[in-house]
Amino acid sequence: MNHVSRQTKGLKSTPCWLLGAALALGGCQPGPTSSEETTAQLAAPAAAAAEEEGSSTALKTLPLVDAKSATRVFVQQLARPTALEENVAVSVKLPPPANKELSNSLVRVLGDTSNPLVLFRSDTLAQLGMIPKSPGPDFFTSFSQLSVTELERRAKNEQQMASGAFGEISTEAVLFNGRHPVSRALGAAVDVRAFSGGALTPLSVCPARPVSTQASWGKTLLIRDPAVVLDPARTWDPCTGNGTQGGVWTFAHLMRELAQGSGQTPESFVKDWLSLWVNNYTVNGDNVLARTDMFAKVIQPWATASGISSALVVNPSTQRNEVLLGGSLNLDIAPFRLLAIVNRADLGKSSGGGYGGSSDAGELRFVFGVTRPSPWGGGTEASCNLKEFTVIFEYGVPRSGCRQVIDWAQQWVQLGTHASFDASYLSQLETMTESVVRHGMAPSKGNQNALNQIRTNEKDFNPQWELREFTLTTENPSGPDTPVNGGLRPHTVALTPDDATHNSNFDPDVASFVLGTIAPTGVQSPLMVPSQCAASYTVPFSVNGRPFLGGNALVRLPNRWAATGANPASPQEVCARKEFSLNTCNGCHFADTGTTDLNNINNLSFTHISPTSGIPARMSKFLTGGNPGFSFGVPDTQFGASVATWSFADLERRHQRLYDIATCSTCSLRFSLSEGFLGAIREVAGVVPFEPAIATGSQTPFKVGPITNVDLVKRLVELRPQFKSDVRDEPVDFLRPVETFVH
Repeated sequence: MNHVSRQTKGLKSTPCWLLGAALALGGCQPGPTSSEETTAQLAAPAAAAAEEEGSSTALKTLPLVDAKSATRVFVQQLARPTALEENVAVSVKLPPPANKELSNSLVRVLGDTSNPLVLFRSDTLAQLGMIPKSPGPDFFTSFSQLSVTELERRAKNEQQMASGAFGEISTEAVLFNGRHPVSRALGAAVDVRAFSGGALTPLSVCPARPVSTQASWGKTLLIRDPAVVLDPARTWDPCTGNGTQGGVWTFAHLMRELAQGSGQTPESFVKDWLSLWVNNYTVNGDNVLARTDMFAKVIQPWATASGISSALVVNPSTQRNEVLLGGSLNLDIAPFRLLAIVNRADLGKSSGGGYGGSSDAGELRFVFGVTRPSPWGGGTEASCNLKEFTVIFEYGVPRSGCRQVIDWAQQWVQLGTHASFDASYLSQLETMTESVVRHGMAPSKGNQNALNQIRTNEKDFNPQWELREFTLTTENPSGPDTPVNGGLRPHTVALTPDDATHNSNFDPDVASFVLGTIAPTGVQSPLMVPSQCAASYTVPFSVNGRPFLGGNALVRLPNRWAATGANPASPQEVCARKEFSLNTCNGCHFADTGTTDLNNINNLSFTHISPTSGIPARMSKFLTGGNPGFSFGVPDTQFGASVATWSFADLERRHQRLYDIATCSTCSLRFSLSEGFLGAIREVAGVVPFEPAIATGSQTPFKVGPITNVDLVKRLVELRPQFKSDVRDEPVDFLRPVETFVH
């Protein structure tokens, strides 16, 4: 099937999926299809999907590598400060450049053109006498200000962790490439004495962290325990009526804070947002079709419970549907039930240059499930009528700079020391969440609210699962979104093509982008599949002159994005295809993560936190790996297990990242360089050895090429003070590859 009908996005859609015998017969016939018929179609491949979804493997079977080979950052005091008063050389092990022309370059310029990161081959600087010693030929060096007291602080944190102050410890780390566990390593404590003596000092893998367990995940990463999500002082349950209406962890409280500064009452703000479902709307050329059951299944029952009348009518002037209410919805009894509070410190990125680090604190998320209780606010779990519908509030934590980010991580670590969800735990968690969600916490963002986006995922209004996204911004095809005050606005879904005009099984634009942009400039060719495979890229609004990013995402078979023409014998192309598909909304919520059990027997389908399993909500194996200490392997969805199996243990990855930030981050001050330095490099060398941190497919305004002359290296190092920009409080290991995922 070379085209997916636009009708597949409608309330009365005509699914044309390649299911069962339809595949052999060459397609399906157009015409209305009932929910029951489509549900039966989905159920048909359930057994096969369960067989293909993957299996769990113990992480202890991963190869053990020595700490030295796993160390990618060395620091060493300089004999005398630079002209910028930098006192330390920071040498980082970089992977080979994707652009093979730059393989022998003595200078590498990373990041983006407006904020370049310029590094010099360590061997060359040692040859010139600019640094005392080089860690090896794969290392490149920058300079910063780093005090001995900062390393002493880190050493103290490491000692405290190793003492067991935060619980039973593990001295073995799992090393990840992107989202995939690839090996194990024993870390090593920082040697402050060696650093003070001028020695080349490794900043190794963190030497100890608490053992990763379900209990630790549940207190520091993904909090689902009834003591929190049904806390009577902070939540309200629309099913039973238990709790405190308008409590700090309720849908009502979050919406009231979001609505401040919008020019609307919170009730009108919510009503207008929900009303977006009752009409078609267009985002980046993608016509997102109405799902009018939002009125029948959510708005109308809620209005009735609020004691007001409601109607869905057609406005004769605009010919568009309108929701009419005889009063205001009662936000305090909203049919949104808290399922989880989620710490995504792992999403923190550097303050500039397009490289991930810890200069912002990632996201704080609230996951709600939609219900239609009967009776409303006075029944039981059995009468809750849980819907296949989740709503996720995703906030950018308003912390910046290395020290603030460490403090945020340490607050989560402290939560993990509580033996139970006692009053102190709940109070501390409330203080933390309120510091993010309150109006005014992000003065430069829409409505002065820290919200990044709200994402929804549901199939309650249509047989097909659909994901949508909403923000307090105006999208800008040529740059970052512009924050705006007002109501929630539809937004393109992250990293995901328009699946009505781009066929997930065969599409030239997808193939062009994956093989022409991600593969050559965003993915390092792995030594073996799947041990090394990660990509850094953004998905553009258009590809080959046609709109590309979608206004919504539907989950349908064949349940992944293929790259036509990708060579299964090319690790780079296999990796690029997987990275692209996995990071789409519909890939992440179905086959690429193994969430394909359509009967909900062994694993979740279409969600990673189940809205229908009751409380505590069940988690997918993509998150858990199957159990602590295990990873969940999913065969490659285009080429199968004979080519690659991708392993996931995402909560293990997040657990390690949290404790690494809290314990082993080392803060330094780094001078950024202005864009003008690129012009100076071009004037001196004729070329710029530029490598974008994030692949976009756009062209650079200068010729890209290597610098191989040692004298030019010395000259460029000495030119840096002329292009000094701001000073940044960043971790020494700020130069981390961007991890292109948002889910």
